Amino acid sequence: MYKIVIDSCGELTEDLKRDGRFETVSLELEVDGYRIRDDETFDQLDFLRRVRESVSCPKSSCPSPEQYMRTYEGEADHVYVVTLSSELSGSYNSAVLGKKLYEEEHGEHKKIYVFNSKSASVGETLIGIKVQEYEEQGLPFEEIVAKTEEYISSMNTYFVLETLETLRKNGRLSNLKAFIANTLNIKPVMGSTDEGAICQLDQARGMNKALEKMVQNMISRTKDCEDRILAISHCNCPERALAVKEKVEKVAKFKKIIVIDTAGVSSLYANDGGVIMAV
Repeated sequence: MYKIVIDSCGELTEDLKRDGRFETVSLELEVDGYRIRDDETFDQLDFLRRVRESVSCPKSSCPSPEQYMRTYEGEADHVYVVTLSSELSGSYNSAVLGKKLYEEEHGEHKKIYVFNSKSASVGETLIGIKVQEYEEQGLPFEEIVAKTEEYISSMNTYFVLETLETLRKNGRLSNLKAFIANTLNIKPVMGSTDEGAICQLDQARGMNKALEKMVQNMISRTKDCEDRILAISHCNCPERALAVKEKVEKVAKFKKIIVIDTAGVSSLYANDGGVIMAV
């Protein structure tokens, strides 16, 4: 038996939520002292309202090692853990420490591996789906780990935000740059580095042009599209996400395209109107 544990920055599709082999470990969000658990009780619209009305930066806190440790329990003898990029959160380190604590208490009778996604949001989801694919093929644990790490190294994540306020508030963007971008309606096209940090790939004036450039960047960097799943997550803008899907379908054929709404942590950083894409 196997289990796939994903921190709550990774959005699960309805099918994956019903699949008993997937489990979520929740991060917590905080806006002006109000704490919100990123689980099935998360209210996106209420959260976005609180963020919009706040002058301070919303925060997130990673799961404790003990939370991760509890998810390693049960009958599964193979446990795979997928976390937010270690460049963006302490979730990875917490999951690794939870593994050590579990093995100290229970021994090493089951195999546990923690993947640093070097991504976020639906990037984590794709990794979990890939692990399941390899498990269903009956591959041995060590080969699944090696092939999944190879898959992670081939992945890229992209996003375009409607507003840069959250990035400005948490110090990832200067006040001047945010002011200029908002005043001139410039939308940066952001992406992930090989290490899982955030970088700017391009920019355009206006959201539609920025989304076009995001798709162009993705297509130019993606090989063997027909063998890959593309995942798109959006923060409260389903029409925009479907428009991105249609743009992609005009220029490339993917094995499958998943469209899903952001959960709590991704909503914090994507903010209202943001679109994230991973492949």
